[in-house]
Amino acid sequence: MGKKIRIAIAGVGNCASALIQGIHYYEKHRTDNVSGLMFEDVGGYKPWDIEVVAAWDIDARKVGKDISEAIFAPPNCTTIFESDIPKKGVKVRKGKVLDGFAPHMANYPPDRTFVLSDEKEDELEDVVSVLKETEADILINYVPVGSEQAARFYAEACLRAGVSFINGMPTFIVSDPEWAKRFEQEGIPVVGDDIKSQVGATIVHRTLVQLFTDRGVKIDRTYQLNFGGNTDFLNMLERERLKTKKISKTSAVESLLPYDIGDGNIHIGPSDWVPWLKDRKIAYIRIEGRLFGDVPMYLELKLDVEDSPNSGGSMIDAIRCCKLARDRGIGGPLYSISAYTMKHPPIQYPDWQARKMVEEFIRGERER
Repeated sequence: MGKKIRIAIAGVGNCASALIQGIHYYEKHRTDNVSGLMFEDVGGYKPWDIEVVAAWDIDARKVGKDISEAIFAPPNCTTIFESDIPKKGVKVRKGKVLDGFAPHMANYPPDRTFVLSDEKEDELEDVVSVLKETEADILINYVPVGSEQAARFYAEACLRAGVSFINGMPTFIVSDPEWAKRFEQEGIPVVGDDIKSQVGATIVHRTLVQLFTDRGVKIDRTYQLNFGGNTDFLNMLERERLKTKKISKTSAVESLLPYDIGDGNIHIGPSDWVPWLKDRKIAYIRIEGRLFGDVPMYLELKLDVEDSPNSGGSMIDAIRCCKLARDRGIGGPLYSISAYTMKHPPIQYPDWQARKMVEEFIRGERER
């Protein structure tokens, strides 16, 4: 195809680092038949067809640096699996702080949290101008969980600039009917909300719930407890910032149940921050159910993954499907790729069905 997918990034944290490393990793190994991709080709687009053209952050150690350096700056702590990132000529700009910085994080050492830059913030018109000047196709929202105002700030900028919005965080924008309608009216394709990892706690939990349901086991109660050591988990120690995250993760699992088990019998959400884990995430899942003759059974599982690369595998497909929609002149929420790669899409589908829908979309057999 020979065309590039020009992306902007709001929030140059661990997820952005893993994504950019991945783009270069797969370019370097394009002939090696390497693993880790759900789709190697999406409508002619390969992972290495993605290029970053603009970026925003609020940390003094990232603002003003080339994106190739900023992705390795503290407090980023994800695994470095591709260190040879060439200079991009893309300087990280100071984003508008709004609620992107949780006050409680000021109580922790700088290497664990943010160091707020004192440079002038970009206002809405500045972001719109940069998106237009760089001819960005898509802006990826990676601002911290609970940054409701900041997420909507970048969504608004995309609407005004005619740029697609992929919402990797649990602020409900693409799944909000009013926002969805605005993007559809402007003919801008969008994907969201809240990125679902390749093989993360949510997808594993969903798969197990589907298995229980398909095999006739009645689920009585279930929980998912997650903890990790990156700034995402530190940020979420402020429980007020967790509201949409818990809703997003809970609905992703609960939507597969054909019956109501009651709010008191399902608990899903981040639980604690363990600094030495860095970007590792550990999840404990338990499901209690009844099989033949109402005889009880219990399942317990532990999942241990590097958090940010796990989400990169989903984001790289969301980006390429979004660009494919732009090429085809499709606007509004993309239901197929949102259901496959996001925890809180506009419409929830079982994962096997969502994958089938994505395959149909890529082949041009499904509009959205």
